[in-house]
Amino acid sequence: MRSLFVKSAGAGQLAKKPGSLKVLGRYVKLNALLAIIAAVVGLWALQLVFSYLSELDSLDDSYTMGQALKYIFYRSPYFLEQFIPTGALLGAVIGLGLLANKSELVVMRAAGVSIYRIVGWVLQPAFIFVLLALAINQFVLPHSNQLAKQINDEDNTSLVTSVRGYWTVQPRFENAQDGSATPDGSDILYIDYADVQGNIGEVKRWHLDNNGNLQTAVHANGGKYTGREPIDVTSDKPSEQYRYEWQLNDMVELSINQGFESSQAVSPSDTLSLPFAPESVYLLTRKAEDLSLTQLYEHRQFMRGQGKRSLDHEVAFWQKLLSPLSILSLVIVACSFVFGSLRTHSLGLRIVVALLFGLLFSYIQDLVGFISLATGFSPMLMVLLPIIGSALLGGYLIKRQM
Repeated sequence: MRSLFVKSAGAGQLAKKPGSLKVLGRYVKLNALLAIIAAVVGLWALQLVFSYLSELDSLDDSYTMGQALKYIFYRSPYFLEQFIPTGALLGAVIGLGLLANKSELVVMRAAGVSIYRIVGWVLQPAFIFVLLALAINQFVLPHSNQLAKQINDEDNTSLVTSVRGYWTVQPRFENAQDGSATPDGSDILYIDYADVQGNIGEVKRWHLDNNGNLQTAVHANGGKYTGREPIDVTSDKPSEQYRYEWQLNDMVELSINQGFESSQAVSPSDTLSLPFAPESVYLLTRKAEDLSLTQLYEHRQFMRGQGKRSLDHEVAFWQKLLSPLSILSLVIVACSFVFGSLRTHSLGLRIVVALLFGLLFSYIQDLVGFISLATGFSPMLMVLLPIIGSALLGGYLIKRQM
């Protein structure tokens, strides 16, 4: 390969021939691919070690080493997906930096190969990691994150827990003898977990009267979907067409009278009615990070049908959808480090700068997501801003050397 570069430089324009370009292209792509794989795997392994050390502090009689290792194993796809953009940036810098240190990039440029062609060669291996990140988000994370949380929940003995599940306030009406309906306060409903088969986990329901006073409190260990009943199939709103029923198990109801005395009744089962299908309840009880790209889209469409929106899920949707552009923009920045102002510096300095830039990009992505949640500004635009900014910065630094 070295002799090929010497001959190419001597011939001047030999690299412009199709056969030579193919050889050069394969050589650059292979170097970039191996470097990106090494960087991604290295960062991933480092995160797994840190996670293992973190879990050691939580070990006790109920949370064994085996459970800790299973938890780390189920969380490993999430760690991999998180480090793919930074790994692609670091790998591209290392791959091109090694070529630059051996003056191979100088020979390519002298032979007539443009910088943009070399950047295009480096971007092609990055597409492999683009597809890998999309596949992990779509097919792996929804299942692996759920399995990891099940292990974490079994050991969760802390009094302080994170808010999760589905909360809603439902108005209640009482039917009069003449057929009219009068307001009868409201119900505050909480569902801890739901799956696509129609099973739900812990259910809590508090009934408040019209003055906001607590009347009853209901707790059930779970429930099973039993079917739907038509209400108004001619309505344009899906929530007004059917009522979906769940049979609750091991239900306990606590009634509170005006004298602040309470009575507790145990019932083997009761019925829970919701205007949502089991698939929608499943989406509502899951965190945004635990949903695939298609599930986030379904959640977005469902919320639109209800006239509402969840900014948290919208931000997660656009972050996952635009993650390929994040990876490619960081690879462009990596190329600018080699061809730009850092071309005369050592490979070690380029790696340090790449790591710092990757961390800065990650922090800015998180920051714009929080800004969107706080201000209600367009999640798509906020997620695009750091991607466009990094791509423009990389393109500008490369163009300066043209």
